[in-house]
Amino acid sequence: MIWTDGKLVSEMELVIIRRLLIFLQATKEFLDTLNDTGAACVSRAIAIKFLLARKFDVARAHSLWRQHEATRRREGLTKFEPFEDPLKSELQTGKFTILPTRDATGAAIAVFTANKHFPTQTSHQTTLQGLVYQLDVALQSIETQRAGLVFIYDMTDSKYTNFDYELSQKILTMLKGGYPAKLKKVLIVTAPLWFKAPFRILRLFVREKLRERVHTVSAPQLGAHVPRASLPRQLGGQLEPDHAAWLEHCRNCYTNNLVSKCDGVIDDYVISNHIPPVKQQNGIINEDSECDMTSDRVPRLDNGSDIMHISGDPAYTCDPSPLRHTHGYNGDMKAGHINSADEDDLDLITARGTWSSGEASPGLSDEECGGGGAGETPAALLARLHSLGRRGLVAEYEEIRARPPNGTFHHAKLPSNLAKNRYTDVLCYDHSRVLLSQEDDDPSSDYINANYVDGYKQRNAFICTQGPLPKTFGDFWRMVWEQGSLVVVMTTRTVERGRVKCGQYWPATEGARAVHGGFAVTTEAIELDDDYVVSHLLLTDLRTEQRRRVWHGQYTRWPDYGVPGGGRAQPVLRFLALVRRAQHRARQELGDAWAGHSRGPPIVVHCSAGIGRTGTFLTLDMCTSRLAAEGVSDVRGTVERIRQQRAHSIQMPDQYVFCHLALLEYAVMHGYLESADLTGFDEDVEEESE
Repeated sequence: MIWTDGKLVSEMELVIIRRLLIFLQATKEFLDTLNDTGAACVSRAIAIKFLLARKFDVARAHSLWRQHEATRRREGLTKFEPFEDPLKSELQTGKFTILPTRDATGAAIAVFTANKHFPTQTSHQTTLQGLVYQLDVALQSIETQRAGLVFIYDMTDSKYTNFDYELSQKILTMLKGGYPAKLKKVLIVTAPLWFKAPFRILRLFVREKLRERVHTVSAPQLGAHVPRASLPRQLGGQLEPDHAAWLEHCRNCYTNNLVSKCDGVIDDYVISNHIPPVKQQNGIINEDSECDMTSDRVPRLDNGSDIMHISGDPAYTCDPSPLRHTHGYNGDMKAGHINSADEDDLDLITARGTWSSGEASPGLSDEECGGGGAGETPAALLARLHSLGRRGLVAEYEEIRARPPNGTFHHAKLPSNLAKNRYTDVLCYDHSRVLLSQEDDDPSSDYINANYVDGYKQRNAFICTQGPLPKTFGDFWRMVWEQGSLVVVMTTRTVERGRVKCGQYWPATEGARAVHGGFAVTTEAIELDDDYVVSHLLLTDLRTEQRRRVWHGQYTRWPDYGVPGGGRAQPVLRFLALVRRAQHRARQELGDAWAGHSRGPPIVVHCSAGIGRTGTFLTLDMCTSRLAAEGVSDVRGTVERIRQQRAHSIQMPDQYVFCHLALLEYAVMHGYLESADLTGFDEDVEEESE
């Protein structure tokens, strides 16, 4: 505790106070810079928006402001007449709207419906005015400024006559570099074939660093990025948005702010409940985790108030007990939430397949996945294993296993879904489950016992699932098709120790064909190895006759509840390398047809229950990938993260130990260590057995 101005303040509070003063100084500097250039009608609210959009880098925020002003003048966006035609009619078409919901991370959701746009009937200026008029209102919320914007471009049932290339270019250019908002995702939904060529050109307007994040999606895929409860029904969601109510909200905001603002542009904060803040889901989403100013939750002072709130255009006071505004916005942005992004953080995402209703790793970017923590070098890992011994490592695993699941299993426990689970005690989390497209309006038809799991610097890199049951063969192949998966990894045999561990869901002989649900599976070729079998499959959607080749790799020498024979890791590591090459080739063959993550669509991995050998395989993939990229790894942290998305992953202590030993073997094989002498590692166990 520290005395300041006669008050007792904790070190944490002092840090936040200092950073608040930096925040206030940045705001003052931004306004002073604009005043020096002769700019008028720039409020603190405007300054805060631009500073948030550029992480309080004053120079870059000022540059963004100049681009924004230039765009407004160039496109005629300086004065709106929303209650008169043509803008009034444009707004009433509903072609563009802001939904009254958010995604799992708190981002606002904007939807442009292409089939409602007729380029010959409206000018670019009017269309852009309709967008910006509504975006200005949405951006009054600090929650939206902090969490960003998801832009959905819905091309369902649209024709070439609905598409305006020049307008699309203008919208993308404005949002990526001329508007004070974090563009978190752009989801291009149900893009027709004729869109392929202009889409290639549009991607050129996105920085090269970001092009890998540009995707196109089918309507069912949206659930991977936006919860279905937040999507309108026409996009496969559960929402019935009221566009008229949203326009009325915009009218009120516009009218309330017009009197004191210049050029009729909405630029101040108002108290708004049209888009409520996002709520935590199943204890997974922690809004404070994205904090730039401090990783801890903002402390409260003795009177229970937050140290800081941010107002729209207040006269700030600097009384540290508490620091707060005297009037204006009464929102929920705390000091720790000053965290917006620049265009380098743009997350333009589209994909190929049906995705889950909740994000597997909400709030994390690809770069944040699979890393985390300082990690340890192979030499440090070897030293730690010498220190712990097998018994100590097992104790470490038992501590992880003792933790209760951090999610719910409501869908897996529904009576209509219970029979789809191979084991009654191995269920899939609600928050990361893979959703299938619904069939015949049957809500239970979207269920399969499968979860998304992040890989190394790739969100939703894997789908962990159980060994298919005969009754779920059709669901399994529907999932593979809808997810666009091209590689399936199987780490079990169909029968082990006289018990059926997995159904024969693909033809076991070359040239054979099987039909499951709406899909036909043909085995075109088989490659045999001492440790694995590779089957080259042709998957056909019988409704459309579209075909896709799938690589199926089955590792055959991995016993249930155990580790590969004799604990030798080299055969498993060799199989892992084979899987990576198969995924890389499949991704390359897609060419321009795939615009998602550079590593391609999710890899489907399963054993019998989908947690033991499956979790071990994922741990090895992520740890070896990180070791190769960074020279460090973190087995424990990786296992903990996997278990947050697929409950109970790594089923046995021996599997946890095997991950560590295999990582050392990988380090020796690739020259990170000269040798890995583990003499004495098993001594305490051997003594106990004697």
